[in-house]
Amino acid sequence: MPPRTVADKRVLITGASSGIGRATALACARRGARLVLTDIHGSSLDAVVSDIRAGGGTVEYLQALDISDHEAVATMAGQVHSAHGSVDVVMNVAGVAVWGTVDRLSHEQWRRVVEVNLMGPIHVIESFIPAMIAAGRGGHLVNVSSAAGLLGLPWHAPYSATKFGLRGISEVLRFDLRRHDIGVSLVCPGAVNTGLVDTVEIAGVDRSHPTIQRYTARFRRTAVAPEVAAEKILKGLEHNRYWVYTSRDIQLAHLLQRWFETGYVLLMRLANDRFTTIARAAQDQPSPPPPAQRAR
Repeated sequence: MPPRTVADKRVLITGASSGIGRATALACARRGARLVLTDIHGSSLDAVVSDIRAGGGTVEYLQALDISDHEAVATMAGQVHSAHGSVDVVMNVAGVAVWGTVDRLSHEQWRRVVEVNLMGPIHVIESFIPAMIAAGRGGHLVNVSSAAGLLGLPWHAPYSATKFGLRGISEVLRFDLRRHDIGVSLVCPGAVNTGLVDTVEIAGVDRSHPTIQRYTARFRRTAVAPEVAAEKILKGLEHNRYWVYTSRDIQLAHLLQRWFETGYVLLMRLANDRFTTIARAAQDQPSPPPPAQRAR
C-alpha cells in the first residue's frame, strides 16, 4: 500500500495532554492534521491546544473526559460526527499504570487499570470506528500497548492484562478492518521518559525510598523521549506497519521471546528476582496474611 499521511486528516488522540499523547498531537499538527483531542486533565489539555494553535496547527474539537466513561465517550463521538463528520485516524494513547504483586494489589487497583487501559480504548473504538467504516475513506487505528503487552514483566499483572487485551483486539481488527482499507498499528513502547515514570503506583512500595529513586533515575537515563516515540508511531502509520516499537531493545526482546524461549524465560526470572530484591528494600507495609490466618 502507498504511504499514508495525517496531512489534512481528522485525527483523534486520547491522552493528549502529556507524554506520548502530547508529543504525538504536536507531531501530527506539524504534519497538517486536523486534531480531535481528549484527556482527563482539562487544564493540561487546554495548554497543549494553545501550543498547537500558536504554532499554526488546527484543533477542531477538544474535550476533557475520562475514557473509562462510555457515555461520555459516546457523547463526544456524537458531537464530533455532527459538527465535523467521521475521523480518519484514531489513536488510543491514554492509560494508567499500577504495579505490584498479587498479594498487595487491591481489587480497586485491578479494576481501575482495566477500566481505563482496556475498556477505555474499547469505548473509543466502538464510538468512532463504525463511522469511519461507513464513510468509506479508509483510515487508520493506532493502539498503544506496551512492552508489558509482549513480555511477562515483574509486578505488571494488571497492566499486562490490559495491554495484552489491547494487543488481542488489535490482532483481530488488523484483519477485520483490512477490507475497509483501515490499517491497524500496535505500538509497544519500552522505556519512555514521561510523567508516568513519577506517578506509576506500586502497591506496597514506598516510592520515596532511596532505592526506588535510584532505579527511577536509572530508568530515565535509558528511556527515549516522548518525541522519539511519537515519530516512531507516525512512521509506523505512514507505512501501515502493524508492529511499532519505540526502541530497539523491546524489538529484540520480542524476537527473543518468539524464537529463543529458554533465553526469554531465564531473562524474565532474573528480572523478577531483581524486582523482588528492590521491593523488599522499599516495602512500606507488610503483606496481608492469608484469609485463614485473618479468621483466627
